[in-house]
Amino acid sequence: MVTVVVVDDEPMVCAHLRTILGSAPDIAVVAEAHDGAAGVEAAVRNRPDVVLMDLRMPVMDGIAAIEQIVKMTDPPVVVVLTTFDADQYVLRALRAGAAGFLVKSTPPMDLIGLVRVAAEGHTVLSPAAARRLIAASSDSQPARERARSLVSSLTEREVEVLAGLGEGLSNAQIASRLYLSEATVKGYVSRVLDKLGLGNRTQAGLLAHDAGIVSDR
Repeated sequence: MVTVVVVDDEPMVCAHLRTILGSAPDIAVVAEAHDGAAGVEAAVRNRPDVVLMDLRMPVMDGIAAIEQIVKMTDPPVVVVLTTFDADQYVLRALRAGAAGFLVKSTPPMDLIGLVRVAAEGHTVLSPAAARRLIAASSDSQPARERARSLVSSLTEREVEVLAGLGEGLSNAQIASRLYLSEATVKGYVSRVLDKLGLGNRTQAGLLAHDAGIVSDR
């Protein structure tokens, strides 16, 4: 069973998501909260698999809440809820540790599938969306310089794996491209995240884009 906490300052949005996710036999919404501080408390209290987090809320905004949640021991996966996928708050949230985002207008069956994907540890973010967000970033130059400095610490093979993460590839897809076993790629991903000081694949993918090692094709 995938357990979910929904955090949004609009009760109607919470009710809508609870209804949709509750229709899936393998997903349970265990709590909801209407501001970031309450969302952090709900995550600590319920230890869910996934937190769906709005960004613009009273008391504590979603970005500050994400920063606190990802510091938990064995933290849940945080997926941003947003109205506009090019919102700069989304990019800040991804850099803070969110594993991806979904727009509030996402069709019900897609929403259920994306929550399952997130719970399995996969990125809920398309490469096209990542490029669009980064292209709109006002601080892209500092981010690019920082990313290139970090990537310089990686081996050639680790850079190839990082590029695959930037393209949104699964471990199996990266393994096929590089003629490696999936287990070997999993080891490389763990080492890359550790070397770069990153919490998840989404942050690694964004850094790959920042460093300019991902093709825009």
